[in-house]
Amino acid sequence: MDSTPAQRRLQAIHGHLTTAAVDSESLLRPNLTAGEFVSEQGYSVVLPEKLQTGKWNVYRSARSPLKLVSRFPDHPEIGTLHDNFVHAVDTFRDYKYLGTRIRVDGTVGEYKWMTYGEASTARSAIGSGLIYHGIPKGACIGLYFINRPEWLIVDHACSAYSYISVPLYDTLGPDAVKYIVNHAVVQVIFCVPETLNSLLSFLADIPTVRLIVVVGGIDDQIPSLPSSTGVKVVTYSKLLSQGRSSLQPFFPPEPEDVATICYTSGTTGTPKGAVLTHGNLIANIAGASMAIKFYPSDVYISYLPLAHIYERANQVMTVYFGVAVGFYQGDNLKLMDDMTALRPTIFCSVPRLYNRIYAGITNAVKTSGVLRERLFNAAYNAKKQALLSGKNPSPMWDRLVFNKIKAKLGGRVRFMASGASPLSPDVMEFLRICFGGEISEGYGMTETSCVISSMDGDDNLSGHVGSPNPACGELLPIDSVSLTHLFIGIS
Repeated sequence: MDSTPAQRRLQAIHGHLTTAAVDSESLLRPNLTAGEFVSEQGYSVVLPEKLQTGKWNVYRSARSPLKLVSRFPDHPEIGTLHDNFVHAVDTFRDYKYLGTRIRVDGTVGEYKWMTYGEASTARSAIGSGLIYHGIPKGACIGLYFINRPEWLIVDHACSAYSYISVPLYDTLGPDAVKYIVNHAVVQVIFCVPETLNSLLSFLADIPTVRLIVVVGGIDDQIPSLPSSTGVKVVTYSKLLSQGRSSLQPFFPPEPEDVATICYTSGTTGTPKGAVLTHGNLIANIAGASMAIKFYPSDVYISYLPLAHIYERANQVMTVYFGVAVGFYQGDNLKLMDDMTALRPTIFCSVPRLYNRIYAGITNAVKTSGVLRERLFNAAYNAKKQALLSGKNPSPMWDRLVFNKIKAKLGGRVRFMASGASPLSPDVMEFLRICFGGEISEGYGMTETSCVISSMDGDDNLSGHVGSPNPACGELLPIDSVSLTHLFIGIS
């Protein structure tokens, strides 16, 4: 019987390794070259295997040295994204979940919230609406709009009814959208009025599409297409109504079923789709959650593109912990205004934005006058020395200087994460001193369902990306200087 692709990959991996003759467990030892602050255990352990050629060790997370994590330790029954959301609804039903400032008439106000229970009801209606239109189990569902509550509701519906979600980049233009739709054989596209006309202009080039759902659309403004096209166009609210009138039982997926096809931007050619299973995503976040703890009292701001794996993984994490997710208006230039209104406790971003925050604050300090600049420098240096010596900084400096800076992000941020590209050690230090709380940098890939490695919360060092994700596998340092790693295993 032919081996499966996964088995062939494992055979190829093991072909590069040699196994020691003695007991493997006895050879596991702490890696003392990094992360000694973690109770002297180190960030990672060295496995008995070594490359047949070369001198490099193979490393695994010290948090799970004997096996790769595949489930949440506290909830091993969660094996799929559907299980994860069911757990959240059962546990946090009446807690805030999805918040937006955008009103039906397009104006902006205070955040209004949908609870986990209300999102669950909407998820069931959307999934049932897709069945109402004859969309079969396993079909690919395209999402062609930026972050907003409906995006996550559709994604949850896909998980509950065994559909495959396929994010479509709204910034890549029609050629990339056409390629992805045809390549993934997308049958349904959820879009917004702003992207509807673009879709209709090349409808003949995407023959697999059977249904277009317009989020935020008004029923009497939706165009009626000729029956010869074989495509129906309905509003999101109409689909909700159709689903509510004919609710269907869930068709839960298995962990090995495909959850999403996440396409990269195609910088080296056409977009390339990473096929990720429910088990892949759950394992990755289960491993990452061993180092990060969120709470139902936390508030997360969603502005990073949901078409990217970074934000997708963040959303799996927030659901598991029952976190409230507030969405930005859709304009990056108004993000600081949204943060002031939302007052998040969790902020995940990328170096480009952190660099802008750093530059904005340092420029403001330089132009604030001699006395204010001296006060800032004194506070900065005092807090830096305290952190480096492992002491708690005096709260006086926060009251005099840093609370005003913290207010720029709403005043409550306790956890900040950076990913997607390297963050300068100077900027990392600046964020840690000015904003306090936990600052973490990580490294990941779409193909690994996101996190490959990340810093531990009490690590005050910078210029590295931490320890291996306990779920992702083993890492091989390519050289002693580069942060490049070869990923050789996945749970």
